[in-house]
Amino acid sequence: MTVTIDAAAALQRFLQLTAIPGPSGQEREVALEIVRQLRAAGVEESAIQFDDAHTRTRLPGQVGNLIVHLPGTGPGPTALLTAHMDTVPVCVGSQPQVDGDYVTSVAPGTGLGADNRSGCAALLTAACELLASDRPHPPLVLCWCVQEEVGLEGSRNMDATKIGPHDRALNFDGGTVEKLTIGAIGGERMTIDITGIAAHAGAAPQDGASAIVMASKAIATLHEAGWLGQVSRPGEGEGTANVGVFQGGDATNVVTPKVHLRAEARSHDANFRTVIVAAIRQAFESAAKEICNAAGESGSVAFDSHVDYEAFCLDKESPSVTAADAAVAALGREPEQSISNGGLDANWLFRHGIHSVTLGCGQRNIHTENERLFIPDYLDACRIATAVATGQFA
Repeated sequence: MTVTIDAAAALQRFLQLTAIPGPSGQEREVALEIVRQLRAAGVEESAIQFDDAHTRTRLPGQVGNLIVHLPGTGPGPTALLTAHMDTVPVCVGSQPQVDGDYVTSVAPGTGLGADNRSGCAALLTAACELLASDRPHPPLVLCWCVQEEVGLEGSRNMDATKIGPHDRALNFDGGTVEKLTIGAIGGERMTIDITGIAAHAGAAPQDGASAIVMASKAIATLHEAGWLGQVSRPGEGEGTANVGVFQGGDATNVVTPKVHLRAEARSHDANFRTVIVAAIRQAFESAAKEICNAAGESGSVAFDSHVDYEAFCLDKESPSVTAADAAVAALGREPEQSISNGGLDANWLFRHGIHSVTLGCGQRNIHTENERLFIPDYLDACRIATAVATGQFA
């Protein structure tokens, strides 16, 4: 049987946190409010620390990951609970309001920010419930990560030595409560800069070599060969690829000399993801060579890629999976183990030796103006976090 919580207090924590602006790299005020509430609940200052992840992230940041250690008052397995503090830009200015079983933002054109302030509030609720109870509990570690929405930068650059030993780990993020994400795909991002040859498009078009034509030819080749969208090569592997940004050109009377593109490739197989990236690179380099001006001069390509996150998959019998499974079942829900085709903080946590299951907190329509929080799911996420923190489901 799972624990009971103060549902009204748990909901109030979410409403307070989601009203604070905190896009990626600007999470300081969110972190300070979490710290304020932890201190008010009785957490010692010495138990609260920040790492220096923000000094290594690609996006300049205000603060690093917030890490809190609550000492145990009794025996049992140590739990690590994580969530990310940042929201996407559309959620800046959120004005949360309860509407029946949902919370929405009443600010026009603004998303709620339930992704992932609901996860932040679930962790905070678990800590407050433990501190308010006389029931003995094992040690608990809490980590609120920064910059998840811009490539998992907080978890990628975290100082894992500050986490310390633990027996199971749960990451609270998007989706429904009963969906247990035990693995996720790996992703790689590319930047492609094409340099052609400028010329007057009316007076001397033959002197130019259009970077737009080069890029378009490469994209068309990739599309026709099945290297964009869903990518499947029997005997080789499966994945996805997309060219998502195409920028270039200033005037219609100029043969465009420069184009900037950004693309991505994903696969559960790191080797096949590398194959996809190689095919994309070859297509752009070939197109730049093939498009020439009247003098036989062609273009060039500057190609760069970096791995956002590697794929992972937990053993279904690992302590994190069995604990999450039992906690969901104790609420009368049917646990559903799944593998995600999107990146999670859990991808990088795994690389740090942290085997974390990801559960949802009732977020709906995330990253949109129509984002909502389904309150019953959120409260169940708080119950799961609290139950696991108390050492249940060992």
